Parts: sequence; structure tokens; C-alpha cells
Amino acid sequence: MNLTNKIKRTVQTSLKFSSVAAVVLSSAISVEVLAKQPNIVFIMSDDHAANAVSSYNGRLSKVFKTPNIDRLATEGIRFNGMYANNSICTPSRAAILTGQYSHTNGVKTLDQPLDRKKDNMAKQLQSAGYQTAIVGKWHLKTQPSGFDYYNVLPNQGDYFQPKLKEIGKKWKNGNQGGEVYPGYVTDVITDESIKWLDKRDEDKPFMLMIHHKAPHGLWEPAKRHENFLADVHIPEPKSLYNREKHGPTDAVIIDGKAGQQFGSSVSRRMEGRGLVTRMMDENWPTGKLEVDSYDWNTVVSAAYQKYLKEYLRTIVAIDENVGRVLNYLDENGLTEDTIVIYTSDQGMMLGEHDYYDKRWIYEESIQMPFLVRYPKAHSSGKKAVGKTTDELFMNIDIAPSLLELAGVDIPNSMQGQSFKSALFDPENTKGRDAIYYRYWLHMTHHYVPAHYGIRTKTHKLSFFYGLPLDSKGAMPAATPPYWEMYDLANDPYEMNNVYGSEKSTAEKTKLKKQLNDLKREIGDNDEDYPSLMAVKAKHWQQ
Repeated sequence: MNLTNKIKRTVQTSLKFSSVAAVVLSSAISVEVLAKQPNIVFIMSDDHAANAVSSYNGRLSKVFKTPNIDRLATEGIRFNGMYANNSICTPSRAAILTGQYSHTNGVKTLDQPLDRKKDNMAKQLQSAGYQTAIVGKWHLKTQPSGFDYYNVLPNQGDYFQPKLKEIGKKWKNGNQGGEVYPGYVTDVITDESIKWLDKRDEDKPFMLMIHHKAPHGLWEPAKRHENFLADVHIPEPKSLYNREKHGPTDAVIIDGKAGQQFGSSVSRRMEGRGLVTRMMDENWPTGKLEVDSYDWNTVVSAAYQKYLKEYLRTIVAIDENVGRVLNYLDENGLTEDTIVIYTSDQGMMLGEHDYYDKRWIYEESIQMPFLVRYPKAHSSGKKAVGKTTDELFMNIDIAPSLLELAGVDIPNSMQGQSFKSALFDPENTKGRDAIYYRYWLHMTHHYVPAHYGIRTKTHKLSFFYGLPLDSKGAMPAATPPYWEMYDLANDPYEMNNVYGSEKSTAEKTKLKKQLNDLKREIGDNDEDYPSLMAVKAKHWQQ
């Protein structure tokens, strides 16, 4: 039901009052309330890099298109500077819901559940009269709270014949249970989302979160997309073959190499976690990697092409289903009354620096695609259409922004800041001076050392302290501490670690102070960890 029809119903109800004044007053109040409470459709994928959204005009845009997701950019605004504060599924999702950094909401790693007692934006919207629902990936271990309805995947979920755990059924835990739904997971999640829309109370505003599993690995496309891009050569990043001066400086040497022991690779550089090795297994979900030559570059290219095609094939289904949702809003008179957001819980390394996975502070890992279409009925004649903003924002900013857009007071517990003004006047919107990033899950799964850092508009400074601290699920063995620094203005692809450069000394000093100040401001205190303070004492001034 669109805004006009809602107002008509309100007026009709008001006519039961005896006086015309009562009718006018009731109608005016209702219009004012409705204007503050747009519907919200929040669509989130998993590990969808901005490079794989064609409206971001990255290297893949020449061969891969996402027309339905791009529609939101055309009809709304594209954020070029939205970043995850901890680029891994569970912590990022917790940050999005709570508007808090990982050290505040207690979800630092994959193994730490979100406390159901924690406030979140769904609870706030619920209290303000919204119907709230989430369908798809949850991945926060504990039973969803703040939602009138949920139907979520246990753990990561399956691509085919997925199980879903529906509200009202026994929860037990977040990793098990559920009922089988026939079909492909991306289609199923959209089907169930639309079913909920059909059954909702049309007299109330709603927030629906549609959370897709894809394109999380291992990547299994829908049958209809198995041959998509089969004859297309996917553009390869230069850094896939030549890491140049990216990563640790020569001062950090293990087994005769600088930093080669870190990070899951496309190549055989990390034998145990290299895609080449894994894809040559007969049990690889989409079939074994076949190569005609064992020349190093030939094998790396073959693994990259297979990786990217499988990854992009899962995104095609997402784009199709985003189109289904947008068409549903159009056909049911909801478009002009509904905020629509498309994003991902973080980015993804698509072969850059010979990496796959996320977790790193590097741009491809922490940048989230973020597109917002704001509804006409709530814009007062002014909103950004077909615009972009380069201002810096974070995933912790999403919750306070949606609350403000819904006319709900932002709780003091939320550490994020609203980006509302960017939806109306992006040219005059001020974002963050810097973002703070911290990865806690030391070396687990993909051999990424624990680190934190700061990203400004022009530079990035990162301290890889290499300790598990109190992070549940982290590997216990420490790794050698080291620093990285990149001049993003002149080196946007982070190919040249300038930390040891004399020319960078002044900027390095400035960034270290800014990093320490920001850590104090948000309450992330190194003083809580004596082992970290010992590492800082030895390496902070090097």
C-alpha cells in the first residue's frame, strides 16, 4: 500500500469524528508521522566486492554487468567510501545491527555470538511501530532478537536445497536445524522475502532485511548460470603476478621470504590454502581445475579465471533477484514509500596481491558496495538521484542512519554517525576524517595476522601486531610484528609499502598520533592487553 492510500485510509477513519477540525488534525498528524517512517528494504550479500558491481566501474565492469543493482545507483546514490570496521562475516553483521565497533559489541571473531540483550536497530524500529523481518543469512549464532519474523540459514547455509530456520520453530543453536527448501538459495531467500511482504500488516511501516549467502565461497552457481562467461577472459589484476613492494618490508623475514607465509593465495604461494592446489582436488564443488601447462603464470591464470567465473556466476543470481524485489515494489505501489539499500557485509580480494578471501585492511577487502535509493514520498522534493559521494563512512554508521531516516532517536550506545544528509545533498556532506579498522581473528583459516590501522582520505597506516589476545577462535602462536603504510593518493592499488621511506616520516608520525587518538576516542584500549603493550613498546617507534 503506497503513501497516498495510507493517507486516504487515515482520512476515512478520521471521518468518524464529529468535527471537521478533528478530521483535519488527525490527517495532518498521520501525514507527518508517515513522512518520518518510510519502509526499509535492506539487501545484503556476503563477500561481494565493489569491483563486482558494474556501476562502480572497476576492472570487471567491461565484462560483467549488474543492471538491477545498478538501478539503485541510477535512481539514488552510490557511496564510494563505505568501509567495514572488521572485514569478516560475523563481526561485520554485528556492527551493522548494533552500530558499534567489535570491541564494544563483543563480536570480534567468527566464534563470538551477538548477545541477544544487546540493543540493535531492529529493536529500535520495532519500538517505533515498525514490522521487522530478516530472511537469509544470519550468522550471529544466537536467536535473532528485534525481529517480528525471521527465517534464516543455519551457519553459512547451502547453495542448493538450503535449510532455513523459521521463527516459532525450536532454535537450539545457530549452526544446526532448519527445514529444507527446494531450489537455489538466492532464489529461495527472495521467494520467502516476498511471501513475508505479501503477509505483512499494510497499515504499518516495515523493515525487511534480505541477506544472501552468495557470493560466499565455495562458489556454486545456479544451474541456469553454469556456462555464464564461459568464453570470456576475465581481466586480471597486475598484482596477481607481481606483488612489487606490497606487504611486509624486507625487515620481516620468515623462511627467507618477506611476508610470503601470510594470506590465502590464488597461486601455490600458500600451498595449503592456494586455490591452485584446492581446485585440483577431484572434490572441488564445480569440478577439478584442468590445465594444459604447468608454467607458473599459466596455472595461476587458470585458477584465477575459474575462481572469478564461479564467483561472478553466483552474483548473477543476486542481481536477478534484486530485480525481482524492485519489480515487486513497483507492482505493489511501494516504490515511492520505501528506502532500498544494496550492500555487502564486506569486500573481497579478487586476486589482488595474489589473495582471495577478505580480512585484510586492504581496499578491496574493506570497501563495501553501498547503494541507496530514497523514496519520493519522503524526500520533500529534494534528494540525490544518480549521484555519488567519496566521503568516508563505516558499517557502524548504517544503524544510526536508518534510525534517523525512520524518525527514531539514535541511542547513545551507538558509535556510528548518520549519513542521512548524503542522500539529499552529497556535495555538502561531511563524512569521517578517518576510519578505524581492526581484525582480531589472528591467523585462523586464512593466515592473516591480527592487525589494526587507520585509513584517511589520502593514506593508510596498519600495525600488524600478530597476537591472538582474548579473541575466541584465534590461533595461539604469535607472528612477527610489522608495519605497512600506503600513499593512497599516488598509490591507490597499494603496491608500494612506504613505511620505511624517509620521505614518509612526517606523515607516518602524524598518522600514528591520529591512530592513537582515534583508539582512545572509541575506547579500544591497548592497555587492556599487557602482551600487546610489550609489542608496542618494542615496535611502535621503529
